Formats: sequence, C-alpha cells, structure tokens
Amino acid sequence: MADIAAHTKSAASQSEAATQDANAAAIAAFEKRNRMGPFMWLPIIWLCIVIALALFAPLLGLLPADEMDFMALKAAPGAADGHLLGTDHLGRDLFSRVIYGGRVSLTVGFAAPAIGVGLGLILGMAAGYYRGWIDDVVGIAIDTWLAIPGLVILLLFAVVFGGSLFMVCLSLGLLFIPTAARITRAATMKYAGREFVLAARAMGASDRRILVKEILPNVIWPLIAFVLIDIPIAIVVEGALSFLGLSVKAPTPSWGGIIAEGREHLESSPHIALIPTAVMFLTVLSFNLVGDTIRRRMSDVREGAI
Repeated sequence: MADIAAHTKSAASQSEAATQDANAAAIAAFEKRNRMGPFMWLPIIWLCIVIALALFAPLLGLLPADEMDFMALKAAPGAADGHLLGTDHLGRDLFSRVIYGGRVSLTVGFAAPAIGVGLGLILGMAAGYYRGWIDDVVGIAIDTWLAIPGLVILLLFAVVFGGSLFMVCLSLGLLFIPTAARITRAATMKYAGREFVLAARAMGASDRRILVKEILPNVIWPLIAFVLIDIPIAIVVEGALSFLGLSVKAPTPSWGGIIAEGREHLESSPHIALIPTAVMFLTVLSFNLVGDTIRRRMSDVREGAI
C-alpha cells in the first residue's frame, strides 16, 4: 500500500510539474508573439511626433501656411533660409503647410470613425437587444444605405453643403455606420442571452442599465478594432477628396490638397508633391502597423491566451 501511495504521489507531482511547464511555455509563447520589437516602436514614435506637431502647431512659431515668399519660389529643401523643406510654386513654406495639413487630415482620421462608430453602436445595440421590428427597420435602413455608392454620398455632401471640415468628417463618418452597426448587432445578440444579462434582468434592472452596464463593456472591444482599421482609411479618403478638390477649401491646407497642387510641378519641383506624399504614406503605414499589433493583443486576451 505504501508503494502504491508513493507511486500515486509521484505521478501527481509529475502531472503538476508538467502542467506548470505547459503554462509557463504558453505564457512565454504569448509574450514572445506579442513583444514589440524595435521596428514596432518606430511607427509609434512617428505617430507621436506627427500628432504632437499637429496639436501644437500654433505654438511652434512656424511660418504662416499661406504666407508667400516671392524670393523663394519652388525652393528645394534647405535651399532657402527659413524653409526647411523648401517652398511650393507660390513660395509658401512646405514644412508649415505639411504640419497644418496634418491637423486637417488627422482630424478627419479620428473624427469620421468616431461619428460612424457612435451612430452604428446605438443602432446595432438597439437592433441586437430588442430584435423584432426594430431589428427589421435597422436592417432595411443599413441595406438601403449600403446600396448607395459611397462616392455619390461624398460628392452630394461636397456639392450641397460645401467642403467644410465638419461636413467632410460627417460624410465620411456616415459611410462607416453600416459596418459598425452590423458588428455591434452581432456582438449584442451574442451577449444578450448570457447569464449575467439574464440575472440583471431578473433583479429588475432597466433595459438602459443592462445595455450600458452589462452589454456595452463587452461589445466595445470589436468596435475598437474596427476604429483602428478606419483611421488610416479615413485619412486616405480625405486625401483623395482633397486631391479632387472636394475637401476643405483653400487656403486651408491638407495633405491631399498639397499633393494636388504639386502634381503640376513634378518635373521641375517634385518635392512639392513627394514630401506630403511621404508623410501621408508613413502615417497611414504606422497606423496600420500599430493597429494590427493592438488588434492581435486584444484578440489573444479575449480568447484567454494568458
């Protein structure tokens, strides 16, 4: 009997040790998979620099973005005193215009997804929680909205309401509503029948409290991943609208507008268009890289990887 007990104890100890080793290996694999290497810090640093310059542009003592220097027309980067990145075809400081243009592009990049996700969150939670005729109405509205080409909506807003920054953010934000609503509806339906929601309803909690306290904290995570995708998309679309002359009007600069102005001078002064293009490219790429990393970590945490 003593031998059997000792053998059982030894087997239990080995099983426990094996479990601990497996857990340690899983944790190490998770940390290795999600560790940000040196190349991942570069996009974060770039975004911090771009956002900081855009936020504090009025405090940096930059040259006015619309001030013309007729003694330095199309000056190359560093060729004229006081113009670090050179000037455009009207003698305006390109560094200042890129920084102030970033204020417009980044505002659209953050505001448009926020508008779309905010409205989509309300519609999706109402449809997924109440179901019935509310779900039918929201579904028909979303399908109808998706049937209208996005470019038509953007053109309509630009022609009817003008190219103000608010209208650009609003028109772009409306395009993000259907996807956000569908994501929210699916997540709400998933959690509406869970035990903690049923328990809250049995305790007499109101629908508003259940939606805000019980369901919203769970459905917000897929939307955060959605926003991280939409920010670079909004920046690129705003640049395309500016290139077509459908975004903010001159003299307010934007990255797309600066690129559009420089396309006519690519042969003589390519820096006018290439510099803002490079800045936009690096910013969008950095948002995509950082967003992919955050989405991957959120997915692992939500799946219980740790």
